[in-house]
Amino acid sequence: QVQLVESGGGSVKAGDSLRLSCAASGRTFSTVTMGWFRQAPGKEREFVAVISWGSKVTYYADSVKGRFTISRDNAKNMLYLQMSSLRPEDTGVYYCAADPDSDWRQWADYASWGQGTQVTVSS
Repeated sequence: QVQLVESGGGSVKAGDSLRLSCAASGRTFSTVTMGWFRQAPGKEREFVAVISWGSKVTYYADSVKGRFTISRDNAKNMLYLQMSSLRPEDTGVYYCAADPDSDWRQWADYASWGQGTQVTVSS
């Protein structure tokens, strides 16, 4: 299993940018699909982005498409989420996740989770 630790969250203003990082430990990181999810207060955890093990395939939630970019560095066991043009509705706890079972859009399908990092966007 992959162990995950997120970092890079913070409080920013609308329109700002932020880059989240997810450090992974475990020999299997380079072979598994990785995803980012977020959870706003009082709401369910929702899919943000996913990237295949070799970075050839990425998908994004419609709400972040064109503003967020997911990437990974398998040599460093790192996953990233570059967030631009941030909006107040992007506020929430962001989680990285590893190795989905069947449906990469469903958080419950992932085998490993980080503890999350808070992103707060003020207007």
